[in-house]
Amino acid sequence: MNQERANALRYLKTVKGQIDGIIHMLEEERYCIDISNQIMASSALLKKANLHILSGHLESCVKTAMGNKNETDEKLKEIEQVLAKVLK
Repeated sequence: MNQERANALRYLKTVKGQIDGIIHMLEEERYCIDISNQIMASSALLKKANLHILSGHLESCVKTAMGNKNETDEKLKEIEQVLAKVLK
């Protein structure tokens, strides 16, 4: 596993624990703002995990495709589509 995937995995495991905590907070009827803050923190970690995955994709898949114009164009199009989703 490359370093980018390892970093993403670490963030995702943290988010998994946060989600369990948020569920527990809801079950205990904790203060709404506290729950919302935890949801935002989880969302931020998901975004960081996604950035690590995309960075790894650029370093491996896209660099590998650089020798083949059609493959390079395909990989760049994939990145454009992901960025379009992120920027919505």
